[in-house]
Amino acid sequence: MQKLIPNGKEYIVSADAFLVSKTDTKGKITYCNEPFIKIAGAKEKDLLGQPHNIIRHPDMPRVIFKLLWDKIKNKEEIFAYVKNMSFDGGFYWVYANITASLDINNNIVGYYSVRRKPNPKALEIIKPLYQQLLSLEKSGGIEASEKHLNTLLKDKGVSYDEFSNNLQRL
Repeated sequence: MQKLIPNGKEYIVSADAFLVSKTDTKGKITYCNEPFIKIAGAKEKDLLGQPHNIIRHPDMPRVIFKLLWDKIKNKEEIFAYVKNMSFDGGFYWVYANITASLDINNNIVGYYSVRRKPNPKALEIIKPLYQQLLSLEKSGGIEASEKHLNTLLKDKGVSYDEFSNNLQRL
C-alpha cells in the first residue's frame, strides 16, 4: 500500500456512530466494523492484517501513543483524542476508548478500541495542545513533549484520563 498523504479534507464522525476495531498483540487489525471501514475510506480487506497505525495522521504527537501503549500494556483502559487519516488523505477526529482484550488466564490477547465523535469544544483545547506537543517532539524529541504534557496535567491536578474525560463533558 502507498503511503497516505494528508490533503486537509475533514470528515466528521456521526454522533450516533461507534467506530470499532480489534487488533492482535502486535497492533495488526483483526476486526473492524462498517462505520470504521466507511470513514477510513477503505475496504475491509485493505484493513485486516494491517498495522493499526496505517491510519495514523502525521499531526498526532507520538507522546499520546506512548501514553496509550503504556496504559493498555498494563491492562488499563485509556480515553484519548486521536486524529486519524482516511485512505484518501482526509482526516477525522475521534474520542477513543482503548482496552486490552484478555483471555481466561488474564493474558493480553489483543486490543479493542471503540471510538466516537469528540466534543467539538474539547477539540478547541486538544488541537493547539497537540500542535504544541508535536512541535516539542520535533525540536526535543518525545521526552520534551512528555515533560510538557506531564507538567500541564500536574498543574491542573489531574491524570490524562481525567483531563480527556473532563474535556469530553464540556
